Amino acid sequence: MAALSKIVAYTDRFLRIREIGDWDNALNGLQIENSGRVTKIGAAVDASTRALRAAAKEDVDLLLVHHGLFWSGLQPVRGTLHRQLQIAFENEIGLYSAHLPLDLHRQVGNNAQLARALGIRSTTPFFEEKGQLIGLKARASFSRAELVRKLEKSLGSAVKSFNFGPAKPKVIGIVTGGAGGEIHRVAQEKVDTFITGEAPHWAAVAAEELGMNLILGGHYATETFGVKALAAHLSKRFRVPWTFIDCPTGL
Repeated sequence: MAALSKIVAYTDRFLRIREIGDWDNALNGLQIENSGRVTKIGAAVDASTRALRAAAKEDVDLLLVHHGLFWSGLQPVRGTLHRQLQIAFENEIGLYSAHLPLDLHRQVGNNAQLARALGIRSTTPFFEEKGQLIGLKARASFSRAELVRKLEKSLGSAVKSFNFGPAKPKVIGIVTGGAGGEIHRVAQEKVDTFITGEAPHWAAVAAEELGMNLILGGHYATETFGVKALAAHLSKRFRVPWTFIDCPTGL
């Protein structure tokens, strides 16, 4: 058992929660407190009724998520939000959310973890968002076909590859999640092969016009890495078990 206050204070410092800019509705940090003790940590991509119910079944009393409860903004406590809060309160589940601070973290972040899973060791931060560089880019050391194979193995699912760039990439850019709509900004960084989660339709057209490879691994799938790595890190430090709560969205 560990104290919630100690885990939260450590995680806030570790992820630099108060230093890193984000959208207001991300509301990074502790969103729901519990009784004050933690016996099991859960990791999920999204705060949802499905994830909270699964956390309750797994006896999780601290749930770490990438997307918190308040993306819809200010809202009355009724309907969906009431149901989610009720599950958390009745089961003493604390909820901790980390969005951009988790994306860009060089140790447990989504982009860093995905780069490592692909066997990419030497990376440089790039792609500014909210005042900080959140993505990673690197010199390529393998072919596009090999990169796709590595990505599918890392994600455990098929990816969508728009092969309009070189078969032997020179510079790979990684921005997990829904960054496909930023393809023009990524192209300005001399990236010829862009890995992200999802993209709007027009981004595929833009990839062809720009002569870029655009590889989509799925928004959900590319953002499972950070919460897992963070949970494992906290589990080791505070000596409490952890579990991954898998609630895929299909996107």
